[in-house]
Amino acid sequence: MDSPVIDIRDLYFSHGNQVILEDINLTVESGDFWGVIGPNGGGKSTLLKLILGMMIPNSGTIRVFGDPPEKAHTRIGYVPQNIHLNVHFPISVMDVVLMGRLGPNRLGRSYTRTDRDKADECLQEVGMAAFAKRPMAQLSGGERQRVIIARALATEPDILLLDEPTSSIDPHFEEDLFVILERLNQHITILLVTHDIGVISRHVRSIACLNHHLVCHHEGHITAGMLDATYQCPVDLIAHGLPHRVLNTHPPKE
Repeated sequence: MDSPVIDIRDLYFSHGNQVILEDINLTVESGDFWGVIGPNGGGKSTLLKLILGMMIPNSGTIRVFGDPPEKAHTRIGYVPQNIHLNVHFPISVMDVVLMGRLGPNRLGRSYTRTDRDKADECLQEVGMAAFAKRPMAQLSGGERQRVIIARALATEPDILLLDEPTSSIDPHFEEDLFVILERLNQHITILLVTHDIGVISRHVRSIACLNHHLVCHHEGHITAGMLDATYQCPVDLIAHGLPHRVLNTHPPKE
């Protein structure tokens, strides 16, 4: 049998005296589409950075295609939560996507025809080919997010990690984004962090709830037990990672 795409075993990570992740075990197979939910501060972004090799665990193991993350990072496309991009800088959509073709051995070299063809293909994949020459400053939040996903795809990844990709876009585009991701999932394994339970439960194949500990469910359902274990309070609605019951009030604090 093929080895898992991502295999995490007995993972612990702390920052100073604060435990961020504890006893994390996760297996992601080729072709999976995982959604990871949980409250703010529960360790979701940290988990992605550990998989990318941007952080080192205190103990436990992470293997990506059987290798440590630092050896497999070229096979991972990453869409961060906070895009450090000055949209007022005079840069075009095509220029942003071409950044995905850069690497340690490409600095100072001109882009090739192959690079430009790949960037154009990625823009078509996310429905932004007609915007290739448009300045980033003229795009909406949803359009910019499509471009950032195209930049990640330009690396030709086998895995796509997305950290809160819907946090700065309107609800209408949110559905469009998941349609794009479902199409990409036909040939790319996807691990997505989000606060939006309603959307991911309609689109992902497996769900993990993370709040320092991880509770996995290998079907696209979110059970009451998973929410209780993760948020540790009654949940009917989750908005921007914060649990809030909208039908009945929480019991008063002692």
